[in-house]
Amino acid sequence: MQLRTAPAEDGDGAGRVAGLAGVVLCGGQSRRMGRPKAWLPFGGEALLQRVVRRLGEAAWPIVVVAAPGQELPPLPDGVLLARDPVEGRGPLQGIAAGLDAVAPLAARAYVSSTDAPFLHPAFVRRLAELQAGGHAIAVPRAEGHHHPLSAVYACSVRGEVAALLAEGRLRLSTLFERARTLVAEPELLLSDPRLRAADPALRSLRNLNTPEDYAAALRELD
Repeated sequence: MQLRTAPAEDGDGAGRVAGLAGVVLCGGQSRRMGRPKAWLPFGGEALLQRVVRRLGEAAWPIVVVAAPGQELPPLPDGVLLARDPVEGRGPLQGIAAGLDAVAPLAARAYVSSTDAPFLHPAFVRRLAELQAGGHAIAVPRAEGHHHPLSAVYACSVRGEVAALLAEGRLRLSTLFERARTLVAEPELLLSDPRLRAADPALRSLRNLNTPEDYAAALRELD
């Protein structure tokens, strides 16, 4: 699989956002799914490959964060691989590993889970635009829930992340309390006409947690 090269963002909002990297976390245990999500077939490619490809249309470089010893489907040239140094510490540990890997290369990163098959580049660009307005983090909130694995994080929050890990405080909501965070409700997200046209239902926030979720997503795939 080859990832199409795209230019940095220009005036029409297309292409990659300058200075924005992508981090994809795939080290979860997939207990409810019953098999590794990264390998799930989806539209002629593995689910991890799809998420990397879609994210790569808006951000670069891409870092995939995997558990120690975890096997992954083939990834495009240029995609970086990071391993969680400690297993079982949840997404905060994965975010730490991802931000550490991209920090020498970019000032901020969009962080995604591996089970977001409908992630749209326009969603990534919109959230990056909102985060750039003076916030360390921009995290969506929809249907009463934050979506920390569909969020943009400045690499400057690595200190706060490291401190929380050292304290054993693994809840991402605690990070949002410590760092300057913009909570983006659907109305704010969709006030951008480009996102409203591309992803009006905000399917970018959909996750696949169970076999039923996976089957439903396959039915919706064009």
